[in-house]
Amino acid sequence: MPAEPAYVPHMPPPALMTADELLQVYIPDKQVELVKGVLVVRELPGLRHARVAVDLTLRLGAHVRAAGLGRVYAEAGFKLASNPDTVRAADVAFVSSERMEGARTVGYAALAPDLVVEVLSPNDRPGEALAKVADWLSAGTKLVWIVDPERRLARVYRPDGTETLLNADDALDGEDVLPGFSCLVATILA
Repeated sequence: MPAEPAYVPHMPPPALMTADELLQVYIPDKQVELVKGVLVVRELPGLRHARVAVDLTLRLGAHVRAAGLGRVYAEAGFKLASNPDTVRAADVAFVSSERMEGARTVGYAALAPDLVVEVLSPNDRPGEALAKVADWLSAGTKLVWIVDPERRLARVYRPDGTETLLNADDALDGEDVLPGFSCLVATILA
């Protein structure tokens, strides 16, 4: 069966962008990422999203600092792939001290964080969130938490393909990535 004709015939594919070029992109009131060289532009998240992300950043940061485990980053971009480049922005990310040694600290670090937290906004599409999870895990992230304030739940994704659904009364657990960290989902959604 032949493929459907292109929507705009004879239109060349978009020019691919590099991570270094992405550093020069500024679009007021928008967030940008790079997926396989293609610029992705999104609306800024709302206040609920920001509050949940900050709460988790503070809780994770306090735990990581007290235990001397590494660094916690908020709204940071990480270069996950090259040629074509993929740069994803994590709402919250943890990188262990050992993995940050020698990593680029100006621009985008070319590594996958150990833990990534994505906080969903009401207009986020499930397929886009799962694509981000796949990019993080494929690049080497050990644990991805997707927090959904609207539905008052969280999902935990691991490289082995396992997934855990957490309700408000369940706890986000740092597992072997952040030993000793635990936080009820309800407390970050309050």
